[in-house]
Amino acid sequence: MKYRNVILLNLGIMIFLCFMIMGCSQKQSGQILRLSHGLDITHPVHKAMVYMGERLNEYSGGSLKIQIYPGNQLGNERESLELLQIGSLAMTKVSANTLEGFVPEFRIFNLPYIFTGDDHRFRVLDSDLGKELLLKGVSGRFMGLCYYDAGSRSFYTKKTPIHGPEDLKGLKIRVMGSPTAIEMVNTMGGSATPISWGELYTALQQGIVDGAENNPPSFYTSRHYEVCKYYSLDEHTSVPDVLVMSTAVWNELSDEQKQWVKRAADDSADYQKILWQEATEDALRELKAYGVTIYHPDKTRFQKQVEILYEKYEEDSILGDMIREIRALE
Repeated sequence: MKYRNVILLNLGIMIFLCFMIMGCSQKQSGQILRLSHGLDITHPVHKAMVYMGERLNEYSGGSLKIQIYPGNQLGNERESLELLQIGSLAMTKVSANTLEGFVPEFRIFNLPYIFTGDDHRFRVLDSDLGKELLLKGVSGRFMGLCYYDAGSRSFYTKKTPIHGPEDLKGLKIRVMGSPTAIEMVNTMGGSATPISWGELYTALQQGIVDGAENNPPSFYTSRHYEVCKYYSLDEHTSVPDVLVMSTAVWNELSDEQKQWVKRAADDSADYQKILWQEATEDALRELKAYGVTIYHPDKTRFQKQVEILYEKYEEDSILGDMIREIRALE
């Protein structure tokens, strides 16, 4: 009996020590915020997120950290956003295209030529309107922390270049699953075909679609240039990426921790703008080296083709006032 009591005592001590070690380890490692996205680790947004983690670690003295899961490890954008809504994920990066299905106001970014240029776009994102948009998802259990620059989207094709809207006629063009993006391409004369990003390379190879549309870094890093040799910089839309956070996780943070997270996110957004500009220049240079012909078509021809969309959207109960606010910031 005495021997058995000694064993139980030793076992109890071991269990106690294990809990102590686990507690100390957790205290040393700090609270972990899990962040998921679908991009490659060479992408400017991923690098900006790494920088955000470094800044947050500094601001919090190591008590609050970010663990990043790139390359769709935890699911695509929509799946990650759903994990975030139930609090299983702290943060994720989604395109404003994806948010359109959750927050109707984000349709504004899919309107063609809504911005007159980069300066105008940045003024809008930094304005009260841009800040209000970040909070529109709160009822859906997520909130935006900042915008990441995703440049402008343009058409790239396999067999024929796009000089004007008439060249899109009869072509199946891959778009994201955004009703607004689909309507835009169809209005321009193409046949919009929603396909997931991960399946697009094969779809281009097999001729399921004749082309797609995206910004230069994404066209380059996806290696779609191996299939598509024509890139027409019509720059029809400028759809930002949005760093969003679960309100369930956000509400568990102290006021001080919230300030650290927001400050680190803002730092990363500023840093990402620099990285994005560099990545765009590098991508265009590399695309030329790989035999892609780059065109600079007359944008006014595309703008005229989609004027009919604005006749409808200006009367939209959600988008109408937003369009007028954006134009006032030109």
